[in-house]
Amino acid sequence: MRRGFKTEANGIAIEVRAELDLRALDPLDPWRLAEHLEIPVITLSSLEADIPDAVHRLRAVEPDAFSAVTVFAGTKRAIVHNDRHSRGRQASNLAHEVAHGLLHHPATPARDDRGCRYWNQDIEDEASWLAGALLIPEDAALWIVRQGMSLENAADHFGVTKRMVTFRVNVTGARIRVARARRSRSA
Repeated sequence: MRRGFKTEANGIAIEVRAELDLRALDPLDPWRLAEHLEIPVITLSSLEADIPDAVHRLRAVEPDAFSAVTVFAGTKRAIVHNDRHSRGRQASNLAHEVAHGLLHHPATPARDDRGCRYWNQDIEDEASWLAGALLIPEDAALWIVRQGMSLENAADHFGVTKRMVTFRVNVTGARIRVARARRSRSA
């Protein structure tokens, strides 16, 4: 990621939460955020009548092959997501796609000139980082550790997966920071 991006993303997450009247310890509803940003969210299952074979394949045969995608029509964007995933995973998927919008990532072709899926690792990393910061801000990761909260309880509280909680606690260095603070207070 480009230099300074993580700090920038944390600032964006704080601003967005303030717009939604949320504190760091409040769960963020990515569906509400998408609505706030006027980005329509379309479930994969709602497309079943139009493309039944594709929807069946992505929901039943290969449910992990598709999470979410942002589609463009001119300057408008919409998010299509796999509603077969757990609610916590859907939250991460939507937050990731909304992050692309917040970061003004441009539309890219679905496939490259060889027919392979187009993938820009830099913008995907940025969207993943911002999605995590939106769902579990740095102060929330510290709070989780200070409270001795289990991964399950933290995931339930924030409406995300245990994997997202683990990721945010790890990348913020929350355990180390809380342990240091406790040591310095007791010294």
